[in-house]
Amino acid sequence: MAISLTKGQKVDLTKGNPGLEKVIIGLGWDTNKYDGGADFDLDAAAFLLGANGKVQSDEDFVFYGNLKHKSGSVEHTGDNLTGAGDGDDEVIKVDLSKVPQNVDKIDFTVTIYDADVRRQNFGQVSNAYIHILDAATGNEVLRFDLGEEFSIETAVVVGELYRYNGEWKFNAIGSGFSGGLRALCLNYGVNV
Repeated sequence: MAISLTKGQKVDLTKGNPGLEKVIIGLGWDTNKYDGGADFDLDAAAFLLGANGKVQSDEDFVFYGNLKHKSGSVEHTGDNLTGAGDGDDEVIKVDLSKVPQNVDKIDFTVTIYDADVRRQNFGQVSNAYIHILDAATGNEVLRFDLGEEFSIETAVVVGELYRYNGEWKFNAIGSGFSGGLRALCLNYGVNV
């Protein structure tokens, strides 16, 4: 049975699931009624961060333009341009055993592509979630459903995996940002 999290809640991932190494991070969403003439292209990304909360190089940013981290620990499975259909809209695979030791946490984000031009924001998005599946069994380990509290934001830090005393934990963040992907990249130290 999966654990359902609320915003700000932290939970052990590996301590209660010994042997859990490979996980699938699934992110999904729906768009509210919108007649702006353009598809909603939401993009998931992962930032591999050091103790200072920043990437150590631009290669630590895994997204539609850099699908796989050089360590092989984090892999984005590809860009969904419309979010159509049921289930996960974008997926990021993580092999916890391969995450470099100098990476303290991995933040998972979702941004709206070309949000300013298309006049789109997270106030027009509903049913957004992140869940973690055990890659070996396909079983859902935990799930965090984001609320409908966003309005003008164009980027969201959904959650993060982080190391604590040799174990991996998950933090349900759900924090909105204005300024889209560029603002997130600047926040995490990626050169833009």
